[in-house]
Amino acid sequence: MKFCPARVWWYWMVPVLMTAATAQVTTSPSPAASAPPVPYASVSQLNLLLSQLEETAQAMQVDLAKLRIEKWKTDSNTKRSTEADVESLQRNLQMALPGIITELRASPENVATTFKLYHNLDALYDVLGPVVESAGAFGTRDEFQAVQNDLSSLERSRRALAERMDTLASAKEGELTQLRTQVRDLQAAAVPPTPPKKVVVDDTEPPKKPAKKKAVPKPPKPTTPATTQPSGTTTSSQPPTQPPQQP
Repeated sequence: MKFCPARVWWYWMVPVLMTAATAQVTTSPSPAASAPPVPYASVSQLNLLLSQLEETAQAMQVDLAKLRIEKWKTDSNTKRSTEADVESLQRNLQMALPGIITELRASPENVATTFKLYHNLDALYDVLGPVVESAGAFGTRDEFQAVQNDLSSLERSRRALAERMDTLASAKEGELTQLRTQVRDLQAAAVPPTPPKKVVVDDTEPPKKPAKKKAVPKPPKPTTPATTQPSGTTTSSQPPTQPPQQP
């Protein structure tokens, strides 16, 4: 059972989107806040799945150790390749797989850790498959039957884990939708703050020219007023010139 790339991308993005939405809803951090409890049915389902997987892993280690690859009737290259695959499987079963199982038990509904376990089971399945084929072609009947049973058990665990991932993804998507709705409601209810007044200073305005002073007109020079005679004739203020006397 394989996942399409879009589905795998969604499993990785759901925790990121959930974190982002939660950060928007939370207005002030609370040190006493904790994650919601995991439902009992979900924990029971995971514990059963992991217990079966651990049994399969132990049986695989025993069956792989019983393989007598050096006695197979095949060429040396095939023997070395199969022995390298067996060593890789044993390292994974002894070191990588137990750590992931422990991590998932501590966080039962962590989508990223669940996918990490699925990815590891997928890698084990891809490597164990060629070993089973080689055992069927060159090994004994008992060797082939043992590793074939291990491959079938591994496939069942992988399929059950894939179904759990689908369930978790659907639940997380519903929670994400609810959080987005809460964010929209909070944003709609929030009163927008009054924007501060801005004073725009135009540095490009040219300086104003100083106003010119108006010239004050000079007063006119006073003139001598003419003397008005009673008869209405105008005479000069100078004395009249006398005619010269006759001898």
